[in-house]
Amino acid sequence: MKKLLTIAAVVLALAGCKNASAPTAPIADFTVQDADGQPVSLSQYKGQVLLVVNTATRCGFTPQYTELENLYEQYKDKGFTVLDFPCNQFGGQAPGTIAEIKEFCSGNYNVTFPQFDKVDVNGEAAIPLFTWLKEQKGFEGFGEGRTAEMMGQMLSRQDPDYASKPDIKWNFTKFLVDRKGNVVARFEPTADMKDVAAAVAAQL
Repeated sequence: MKKLLTIAAVVLALAGCKNASAPTAPIADFTVQDADGQPVSLSQYKGQVLLVVNTATRCGFTPQYTELENLYEQYKDKGFTVLDFPCNQFGGQAPGTIAEIKEFCSGNYNVTFPQFDKVDVNGEAAIPLFTWLKEQKGFEGFGEGRTAEMMGQMLSRQDPDYASKPDIKWNFTKFLVDRKGNVVARFEPTADMKDVAAAVAAQL
């Protein structure tokens, strides 16, 4: 019996070593819906560096579409992708159908990176992907500057405890995912896009 237990322990140890040498990318386990409402497994992006963003078409941060597209064009051949999830939860700033949103983005900002169906990122209806993203990287502040100060003041009026919660705070919150599928950074909409670009480049 002792010999059998020893053999079993060795087998389990070897299995653990095998799993450790070939980790599964966490984000690859999620399935989302594309702009046509069809399921898309994020496993197709396994091994890539990803920037997952909740967006809106009528927001003060909407011009960031230009910088996101530039970033995508610069690094897409090196294994980088922007994953765009329109969301209407913040000020109702993403109205219209997903078809209308895509037309707006391509016509005004020449967006070519993948755009998915409109989603909720907070609350009971939040899609599992964003629930997981928030668990990996919580809110750490808006940084410095007038815009950051204004965002903080606006949200504190709505919820004095907003800063202690991991929820998405506004449109154009970005999560950087490395090639192994791990969330390595979260950028609030007030973050300088140069800092976002530098973080992406560091992962490539």
